[in-house]
Amino acid sequence: MESKNIIVINGNEFVFEPGETILDVARRNDIDIPTLCHLKGAAPTGECRICVVEVEGARNLPPACATPAAGGMVVRTESPVVVESRKTILRLMLSSGNHNCAVRGSDDQDWTRFQIDVHKSDNSTELCPVWGDCKLQDLAYRYQVSGDRFPRTEIGYPMETVNPFIVRDFSRCIKCGRCVQACNEIQVNNAISFGYRGSETKIIAAGDRALKDSDCVFCGECVQVCPVGALVEKDARYTVRPWETRKVKTTCTYCGVGCQIYLHVKDNTVVKVTGAENSQPNYGSLCVKGRFGYDFVSSPERLTKPLIKENGEFREASWDEALDLVAKKMTNFRDTHGPDCIGVLTSARTTNEDNYMAQKLTRAVFKTNNIDHCARL
Repeated sequence: MESKNIIVINGNEFVFEPGETILDVARRNDIDIPTLCHLKGAAPTGECRICVVEVEGARNLPPACATPAAGGMVVRTESPVVVESRKTILRLMLSSGNHNCAVRGSDDQDWTRFQIDVHKSDNSTELCPVWGDCKLQDLAYRYQVSGDRFPRTEIGYPMETVNPFIVRDFSRCIKCGRCVQACNEIQVNNAISFGYRGSETKIIAAGDRALKDSDCVFCGECVQVCPVGALVEKDARYTVRPWETRKVKTTCTYCGVGCQIYLHVKDNTVVKVTGAENSQPNYGSLCVKGRFGYDFVSSPERLTKPLIKENGEFREASWDEALDLVAKKMTNFRDTHGPDCIGVLTSARTTNEDNYMAQKLTRAVFKTNNIDHCARL
């Protein structure tokens, strides 16, 4: 390999491919460079500046996510100047808005006053709804910083709670842009973007409307990628903490795509669904039904036993009794009126295996080719 394809990171030489960034090379070689705004599959922006590194000969600290690797480049990822820069950025973020993740400062009086204000804003007496599952909090602990170095910046935008699935808390938004990129570049819904300017910058839907009145399809991709508590599932907010659940990986059953999901289970109840980011075919992306349509699983109105109608009334029955009754009636229809009196409708959105079994039942047992499906949802 030619020397022009060699980069030195923290004293070690690594080969890079044309087009790779410093962050790409570092991650491929298990070198940890923290990020907040970087989103896999989207164009790098360098928005948050957390991933800055020291490059020998450079005039300033470039962001690793947006800086192409170059031959002969010498990079240091945790030098004193890099660490101090990250600490300053984190302090600024923590001092802006309601980041009450127990890292604001050591002055009990100031902390109490701050916490009371946050309680009013959140309408809750608990810490941040994503406490324990927040990248900003993780980095604050990692670099041992708090938000009391700079004056607190008040956020003038109220929390948006009118949407059916998502709570938008602008007081915790760090304007990293991950939600915008997820919406526009990953899902290509183009429902949100940056609005206004300077200190008034805000993530908005068209016309600065609520999501329920916008082009949002509530796929929840923005919630999945949000590194802080700015975007949270409405039903899960303040009702469950990450350490209270266990994750069960499974396949979404709403259609035949086979999206991989994690069920977050607490007390044998599904309380939240997230996409499995490193699994085909969806790599974390889900539709509105796959991400939010799980309440029926534990609904008290859900039927758990077959019902057979007799004399105008339903009664509970065993599965064997119900299946035997259906088989008997279908056999009677076929033998009395002929196989073509039966028609079967399946769905293009179910699995290939289910559709195969349905056509096998129709052709081999019912003795008819009257089987079709609808290609719509």
